[in-house]
Amino acid sequence: MSDPVNVPLPVVVLISGRGSNLQAIINCVQSGNLPVEIRAVISNRPEAAGLRLAADAGIHTEVIDHTGYTDRAAFDRALQQGIDRHAPGLVILAGFMRILTPAFVEHYRGRMLNIHPSLLPDFPGLDTHRRVLEAGAAEHGASVHFVTAAMDGGPVIARARVPVEAGDTPESLAARVLEQEHRLYPLAILWYALGRIREDAGGCALFDGAPLSAPVDMAGIDELPC
Repeated sequence: MSDPVNVPLPVVVLISGRGSNLQAIINCVQSGNLPVEIRAVISNRPEAAGLRLAADAGIHTEVIDHTGYTDRAAFDRALQQGIDRHAPGLVILAGFMRILTPAFVEHYRGRMLNIHPSLLPDFPGLDTHRRVLEAGAAEHGASVHFVTAAMDGGPVIARARVPVEAGDTPESLAARVLEQEHRLYPLAILWYALGRIREDAGGCALFDGAPLSAPVDMAGIDELPC
């Protein structure tokens, strides 16, 4: 693994729900293995349980409730203003359940990551675990990608694979995938903080300066940050 950077990367995390990936990131930061400074956690839902997780860790929290805005563009403008007050080098979507407008995405192009519970490009969108089982797929997993205007369609950086087992339910499969998400996301964020991953002007993911011909498979990584 590369040596940690001297100055932590400032980040803002966006959530909508329980915040389990947020907690995994917080744990990794607190362990000293992830050189980022979480400047704020912002939720579009006042009742999001992840807000309490952030507050308990001493992280600034904000709510920008999407129901208070007349349309998606108005909400995205308010959200952008809220994010930019913290001057992040990276915006992290961690279970943020909103479709973002192209203008918002373009503003953060190359510096916004998302994690999705499938092996993208397969099964974008919602309810992936049920859909994987109904399709009879042999494996499932999670993907980290740069965010573009196409839903779950940005260049994929890394993936973690999970075999589909006999007798799996959407709930049992989701639980195993989530375990891998908690390992995969801090790794991808670490790579970004160290300058190892970037999105070029043509929308291609670069790893150590070279175009990624395929997403990095977490199974091939010897050392994880947490």
